[in-house]
Amino acid sequence: MNEAVRAFLEEPRFAVVATIQPDGMPHQTVLWYELQGNEILLNTAAGRVKDQNLRRDPRLSFCLEDGYRYVTISGSATLVDDQQAAQEDIRRLAVRYHGEARGNEMSRDLFQKQPRVTIRLRIEHLIADGF
Repeated sequence: MNEAVRAFLEEPRFAVVATIQPDGMPHQTVLWYELQGNEILLNTAAGRVKDQNLRRDPRLSFCLEDGYRYVTISGSATLVDDQQAAQEDIRRLAVRYHGEARGNEMSRDLFQKQPRVTIRLRIEHLIADGF
């Protein structure tokens, strides 16, 4: 991935993520994310549809757009159920998107009351256009 694409991914944008339903239909949702080296880190509440889908079939598609610039990434996801790690990941994402004070407040008042799952997407395929 070139530096322009990496810089685009490092900005706090909202990702559209697709998993595969049991009947083969895609399930899409919008998530926060963080680029970590050559992986995308995401986080969700345990038991949600995307969590269930990924436990059955780890394939995941991820898309960001800004007008005519876009990046799509697909690959196999790994789920991290360790609560200490997953809670720290969602706190860091909340701070990334809402700032230190609000992110920590969201973590304390909402996310710490939920079992969380971190999703790590290995970048296996990347398509970028407009860079």
